[in-house]
Amino acid sequence: MFKEFIGFLKQYGVIGLAIAVIIGGKLNEFVSSVVNDLLMPLLFQPALKAANVEDISQLNYNGILYGKVLGSAIDFLIVALFVFLMAKYLLKEETVTKK
Repeated sequence: MFKEFIGFLKQYGVIGLAIAVIIGGKLNEFVSSVVNDLLMPLLFQPALKAANVEDISQLNYNGILYGKVLGSAIDFLIVALFVFLMAKYLLKEETVTKK
């Protein structure tokens, strides 16, 4: 039964998928840190001083935390671009298409 289980894992690429999920999670943490701790303070320091806040996530209007939304949008765009470039490089295709 154990050999059958190992065969299942190999046949369906479960181990590769697990590795991809782990690496993707760490990539997401890294990109979030770069966006929140490096880019946002550099890009929006004048806005933060004008609004008299220390962290972009504190910027809000009537309870809407647009600082967090902006950070999440930048985070998403960086991760999406990175995944696109990796897929293009690893698949070695001129155009990345859905199969």
